[in-house]
Amino acid sequence: MTQQAYSGLIPRDARPKEQVVLFSIGEYSFVISASSVQEIRSTDGLGGNVVDLDRPVLSKVRHIVERDARSYYVVSGYEHFHLPLSRPRSVLILRDVPVAVLVDRIEEMAEMRILLGMPRSFRGEELIWYRGLTVLARKVLPVADPRGFLTAEELQRLEDENPGLLQTAGHPVGTSRHERERV
Repeated sequence: MTQQAYSGLIPRDARPKEQVVLFSIGEYSFVISASSVQEIRSTDGLGGNVVDLDRPVLSKVRHIVERDARSYYVVSGYEHFHLPLSRPRSVLILRDVPVAVLVDRIEEMAEMRILLGMPRSFRGEELIWYRGLTVLARKVLPVADPRGFLTAEELQRLEDENPGLLQTAGHPVGTSRHERERV
């Protein structure tokens, strides 16, 4: 009796899949999980919901935006990733963190089948920024970690310098006004 040599391999179609949003900042492309994005809007569509921070403590965050009774810190994508100045036309409003990210354009929705760990040569901020790397359309792309746009320390610094902007006393950052009113 002989065993097939490849019996333990997972067929190509059976690999885990994840829906992702492919976006660009300048000439650079990135991927983020679609499940971590609550909404994608044009920067023109934000209208009067944008408020300037009284005391910007991070160069990448100068505004907040309110959407559906929740407030989000607006992170400049090009400043976050240390890229050349660009002209953002879209904003990714993230789901589980109080962050909205300015990006130049949304390229497409795609299906990610491979998530590779970060190479050991990466040792700096990129270990916070990215979940790993993936391959889409024969290009290797970084997969953004939604929690990497603003770390817990950065969120605390923003709140310390702009008290009450995203919360009232005793309520977590990013809590909606409706959630605060129910308490």
